[in-house]
Amino acid sequence: MREYLKFYIDGRWVEPAVAKTLDVINPATEKPAGRISMGSAADVDAAVKAARRAFASYSQTSVEERIALLERVVAEYQKRYADMAAAITEEMGAPAALAQKAQAAMGLGHLQTALAVLKNYHFREERGTTLLVKEPIGVCGLITPWNWPVNQIACKVAPALAVGCTMVLKPSELSPFSAQVWTEILDAAGVPAGVFNLVNGDGPTVGAAIASHPEVDMVSFTGSTRAGVEVARNAAPSVKRVHQELGGKSPNIILPDADFKRAVTAGVRSVMSNSGQSCNAPTRMLVPRERLDEALAIAKAAAEATTVGAPDSGASVGPVISATQWDKIQTLIHKGIEQGATVVAGGPGKPAGLETGYYVKPTVLVVKDNQNIVAREEIFGPVLTVLPYDTVDEAVAIGNDTPYGLAAYVSGTDVEATRRVASRLRAGQVNINSAAPDLMAPFGGFKQSGNGREWGDHAFAEFLEVKAVLGYVPKA
Repeated sequence: MREYLKFYIDGRWVEPAVAKTLDVINPATEKPAGRISMGSAADVDAAVKAARRAFASYSQTSVEERIALLERVVAEYQKRYADMAAAITEEMGAPAALAQKAQAAMGLGHLQTALAVLKNYHFREERGTTLLVKEPIGVCGLITPWNWPVNQIACKVAPALAVGCTMVLKPSELSPFSAQVWTEILDAAGVPAGVFNLVNGDGPTVGAAIASHPEVDMVSFTGSTRAGVEVARNAAPSVKRVHQELGGKSPNIILPDADFKRAVTAGVRSVMSNSGQSCNAPTRMLVPRERLDEALAIAKAAAEATTVGAPDSGASVGPVISATQWDKIQTLIHKGIEQGATVVAGGPGKPAGLETGYYVKPTVLVVKDNQNIVAREEIFGPVLTVLPYDTVDEAVAIGNDTPYGLAAYVSGTDVEATRRVASRLRAGQVNINSAAPDLMAPFGGFKQSGNGREWGDHAFAEFLEVKAVLGYVPKA
């Protein structure tokens, strides 16, 4: 049993202002795996004040000093890599291979990317007689989710550290173990006191206190659109910058000339990965009506070949995060069927032989149109919805018929035709033919999928203010 009952504030592990704890449930066993303290507004205030004090000096550090700091963080992360992967497996039931090769790897990848960007980033530019300076925005409140825990921590903390900001992190109370390991890494790397602070807790208490705190200059939030609205509402009175990476219901258009076996299989696997708990998962697959039966047969085979089981079993899919999430997924599947969806693979209930643990059957549903609830709502489980289309124009229209716009996917063999479809999709990131992830590519959404961008050099801008110094260069 892990016990993480202290918060990291001003470079020290401190007792919470009010003693209140929460059991952290391992979703594979449905039993407590550890215990954390739940913070209060008083803890947030202490952390913010520490970050404000630290900002005075840390914001003035040189690029070379921050490069050296990030290099130390990378080295410490590499030492604790196995610990990070184990923490992620225990807190969210991620299969061991996924935790090691993807989840923990993304944390390290964002650190290394921020380090590479910092080495070549230009914080100053002269335009005529004016100097433009990019300066750290100040104290940042970082609120992260449970589905890719250290990925979301790293893609916020790394650029914030790189540009000279100080910060207070609230990780998800459902997956706090990886945040604890992350904090230990930063402490061992010698991050100056007050630059990074950790307060555990829930959204309505700690998250709201961070978003509304007058001494927090910007808040970066990743989570549901509903929660993102609350963060923005709490932040509004102090007119702070709000960065949001929110929900998605990403279309995956399989063009008529695509390699169907490859494209459909890749689409199914992408949805099932991480138990479907990825905001950019291609959860709506659009296929030509005349090839619908072919696509469904391929999707059925791919879903049924997806193994589900305990994190240490070698299965490719583990449980979803909680009983609440399992219930939500089941409710949406049932509602979808009531509205006319047909089960192609999987369906309601738990997989055979997995009565303990929050396991969901890898599910494929086919619907007549985009109005079915399983084509509208973000399910956040291993559930794929397949929709037919008659023309490519209709496919694009269906793809864009969503309040979300985080990601979109398109597959085809005609390169120019595929690119033209990609250009018409209203999403922050469009993937052509199952391209590999690119940590330098900006990540963020259109519409209700959020504001701003993370990853690579675009992430730096979220944590910077631009100052114009007129007359900096004297006239000749």
